[in-house]
Order: sequence, then structure tokens, then C-alpha cells
Amino acid sequence: MSEAIFIGVDVGGTSLRAARFIGHNPTPDAKIKVATQPAGDARQMLDRLEHVIREVTPPNLAGVEGIGLGIPGPVNPYTGVVIKITNIPGWENLPLRQILEERLARPVFIGNDANLAALGEWKFGAGRGHADVLYLTVSTGIGGGVVAGNRLLLGAHGLAAEVGPILIQPNGPRCGCGQRGCLEALASGPAIARDAAERLSRGEGADSALRALTNGDFSKLTTALIGHAAQQGDAFARSLFREAGEHLGYGLASLLHLYNPSIVILGGGVSFIGELFFESVRATVRRYAMHERYWRDVPIVPAALGDDAGLVGAGALAMEESRALVVPDR
Repeated sequence: MSEAIFIGVDVGGTSLRAARFIGHNPTPDAKIKVATQPAGDARQMLDRLEHVIREVTPPNLAGVEGIGLGIPGPVNPYTGVVIKITNIPGWENLPLRQILEERLARPVFIGNDANLAALGEWKFGAGRGHADVLYLTVSTGIGGGVVAGNRLLLGAHGLAAEVGPILIQPNGPRCGCGQRGCLEALASGPAIARDAAERLSRGEGADSALRALTNGDFSKLTTALIGHAAQQGDAFARSLFREAGEHLGYGLASLLHLYNPSIVILGGGVSFIGELFFESVRATVRRYAMHERYWRDVPIVPAALGDDAGLVGAGALAMEESRALVVPDR
């Protein structure tokens, strides 16, 4: 008998990615990536999503036992409803699971993309062998996922582990969620670029290469550009990542108190800066955790799956949920 086929889909605001997994092998047997190109209505976007899924499946979806989708926004994984995705028109209170199951005649499961990245890292990545995992993605935004006792923590409505809005600095910078001083407003990629532009405009970083790299137009600053300068030894750029690491450490200390994981995994573009960022995070956690037992034997490590964490996590969701309607103990 041939092995079961599982499909993982990472739905992004700029790209759609789908992968085919054979059995419980975490390495995709086939992958595809296309531009999301949000259309004028939800149906056109659904057509594009269905096309991407069919591109990585055998004819008539033969052998496919489950399809998992990671969604960049709040979803209800129990009902399969997408609550809202800001940058995909019409995807609000959308019964995505029902629609796709009717179109594809296969079981479909959905989850928040950060939660599924946590699931992927737990099952196949840096969190293997750990029953209690805390995952944070630090990129355009900041998201999180928690595995507790070998179960993905979802909450009453599937909205648990939304770490970006954690309050760090009252009356701080405005966050995309509408509040001020949130973790996401202080440590995400756009937050680093905003801070850099404001400080350079005030005359800080007089010797920074970022001035020449942008020809003085600080609106051109990106996290990638600042990261490159930091890796080349630019003192001002390095200070930005150290401060972002401190802000993340403040939030992470509280999360360690809440979830008491045995490992912390950091993914997303900002984490790719490496040890400069990680050491700042670790030092801040050690300073602000209420007792060393919270961090002493808890490694804070980079994600092992890199950019594929969400995609592999979506495949892992299909694998796990095809065996049971809840993520089971291993």
C-alpha cells in the first residue's frame, strides 16, 4: 500500500506556498510558490488557492488524506472559519474549511500561521523531543505558538498565544493593533526600521553606513539593510538590534513565567541577524525573570526550519489532525 499524502499550504499576503508530503516525512516531495495577487473578491482568491493545492497533488487528489492551511491572522481552528485577513479582500468570517472541503472532497484543517510554525518546529524542527515549546516569530509582525504537554495550545476559540500585543512600554510607539507600546511595535522588523529612521533624523549614528546606503533618505531603510550593516560591524545598526532584543526579552520573560517551556525557539527574519540579537534576548531574560529556574535549563535557539516552518507546520497539522480531531499526545 502506498504511503498517505498530506498537503501543507502557507497563505501569505504576498505569496501562496503549497507542498506535498509523503507519509510523515518533513521534507516536501514537491513545492510551489506563486504570488498571492489578492483579487477583487473572495471567490477569485479561493480559485487561486484551489489551483495551487491541485498543482502539488496527484490527479483527482488520489491518496491525499488531509490538507492543512496556515493563515496569517485570527482563525477558529475548531469551526474552520477565517475571522479576518486584512490584506486579502473578502476573507472575513469566511468558512474556509467548508468551502475547500466541498471543492476538494478531502479533509481540510486550518490554523494561525504562527501556531502552525510552532507545531512544525515541535514535530520536525528545533523542538523535537520537547513536550513544552514556546515559539516566537519576529518578522513584519510578532506572532507566537505554544506546545504544552505535547499539545498545541489553542484556547477556547483558537486564539491563544497571540504575543505581539503584549504591553511592554505604556505610551510607547503606536502598534498595528491600535494600542501603544506593544511588543510588536518595539521589536518587529518595521519597528527597528522606524526607530532607525527617527534616530538618524535626530542626528544619531553620524558615522553609520546607513546614511550613505540610503543617500540620506531614511524612508528607504529596511530591516534587511540594517541587518547587513550590523553584520558588517556598523555600531549604530548593531545597537538597534541589541535594543530590539532587549524589548523581546522583556516580553519573553513574562512568557516564561506563563508557560514554563523547556525550550524557546525564535524564527522570522529578524532572528536571522544571529547571536547579536539572541545574546541581547538571553541577557534580558536572565535579568528580568523572577527566578533562574525559568531560564537556566531553557535554551533560546533559532528555528531549525527557517522560512519553511509555517509550510511544514501546515503539513504537520494535516498529519496530526488526520489521525484525530485534536493534536494527540505522542
